[in-house]
Amino acid sequence: MIRLALLAVASILVAWPAYADNNFGIAARAGTLGIGVEGTWRPPIPWLDFRFGANRYDYADNGEFSGIPYDGTLALNTLYATANVHFPLSPFRITGGLYDNGNELQLSSTGSGTYEIGGIPFDAADVGTLTSGPAFAGKAPYLGFGFDFTVLSKVGLNLDLGVLWQGDPSVSLAADGVIARDPLFQLALEQERRDIAAEVHDYKAWPVATLGIVFNFL
Repeated sequence: MIRLALLAVASILVAWPAYADNNFGIAARAGTLGIGVEGTWRPPIPWLDFRFGANRYDYADNGEFSGIPYDGTLALNTLYATANVHFPLSPFRITGGLYDNGNELQLSSTGSGTYEIGGIPFDAADVGTLTSGPAFAGKAPYLGFGFDFTVLSKVGLNLDLGVLWQGDPSVSLAADGVIARDPLFQLALEQERRDIAAEVHDYKAWPVATLGIVFNFL
């Protein structure tokens, strides 16, 4: 992602004369959607701009879902386009847009002893490793607001706050142990999948808080 961001910056700098008349800017950003790069185009329409960008980051952690310990990775991966309506004589703006959403939660069980799956105890050695990959809708709308501050003549700060509506995740759950194909275990595993889906339900509305450093081509 860093290499792609640097490549994008280099491409824009090379093509600067072609973009300069269009009031183009580029920003490096970081926040709850990961680390990203963003381009801004300001058409000859008062108080309006369009922004296009990409974010990526992997947050690794561990914890329990439905009573079973997991190693987890929240893999953030989005592309987006937004329209921004500015208020005259103010840094404030309203933002709406659409995200190409590749966010997903990757889980892998780490426990031993006994697992209680779907309310039934199973030996962890027989279950093997449980893997789950809650994924979200491929297209996700965004609504929020932001503030654009000019620090120097061509350098500024952007702050964005809002909500990315990812929808209810699609949750899978699989086991690779010796009882993986047992009918009773399969019924319990399906109930466990539903329990995980209920726990990650709140991820459907992802809070967005992002700070960016922008360079404007004037």
